[in-house]
Amino acid sequence: MIPSRILAYTKLTFSVVVWGASFIATKVALKDVSPATVIWLRFGIGVMILGGASAFQGQFELPKRKEIPYLFLLGFIGIAFHQWLQSTALVTAQASTTAWIVATTPIFMALLGRFALKEILTKTQILGIVLATAGVFVVVSEGDFTSLRLGQFGTPGDILILISAANWAIFSALSKHGLKEQPANWVLFYVMGFGWLLLSLLFFFGNGLSEITQLSIGGWSAVIFLGIACSGFAYIFWYDGLKSIPSSQVGSFLFLEPLVAVVVASIVLGEPILVVSLLGGITILLGVWLVNSNKRFK
Repeated sequence: MIPSRILAYTKLTFSVVVWGASFIATKVALKDVSPATVIWLRFGIGVMILGGASAFQGQFELPKRKEIPYLFLLGFIGIAFHQWLQSTALVTAQASTTAWIVATTPIFMALLGRFALKEILTKTQILGIVLATAGVFVVVSEGDFTSLRLGQFGTPGDILILISAANWAIFSALSKHGLKEQPANWVLFYVMGFGWLLLSLLFFFGNGLSEITQLSIGGWSAVIFLGIACSGFAYIFWYDGLKSIPSSQVGSFLFLEPLVAVVVASIVLGEPILVVSLLGGITILLGVWLVNSNKRFK
């Protein structure tokens, strides 16, 4: 029998690897159809998997009337709006660049705590924010700082991804209350379900139905991977891991996500692995680590 800790590590690693590959899979699907179609299909599959998992664990029950507005808000912020930002961004942004920028989410969480909750930032955390910001500039400019002086901040997609990182920080902060009150799978099912219903507006009032027939075998493979692995089992495994491993250790697994994305993007999409982008990415991760650390400068 596999020890519970090793099983938890395996589940967490699986989640991070498939999330890292999700950026590449989305780019592959976007070659055939629009962002609205990709995310509608992806989360339709995810809702079915999370619903099945909740029913299997005996957690499938309707939300109370007072819980519906809260779950609906989370569905809009964390699924509909967030995924629209990321999938639309990937039309023009590189998958590897996207993954590095998404890694800055803890920076936005720290800033949210400072300005919304009046939490104090230590000198270590401030240094981390500065380093992560510098790393983002290096990654999006690919070392061409002349473009930054001219006010050219990467591609339009890079800007949308940066907005999505801040948006996810807001979603994470709002989610804490629900996760304290209800099982994670139950919350995720309804959040994803409401988000998927909102995405249905984009799908059915756009060209979604006519686009489905345009999906190639590669496009369908990408969508199925996104739905089953990324929006279904990865979420389940992630929260299963949280039950067995301290959150401080769990967070360190996320450092693998952009590294996975860079390697897979190079293999599948042919995106170049630039030394300057790697240096910028490492600077981002160092900054995030400092923000999450408890060390202080004297």
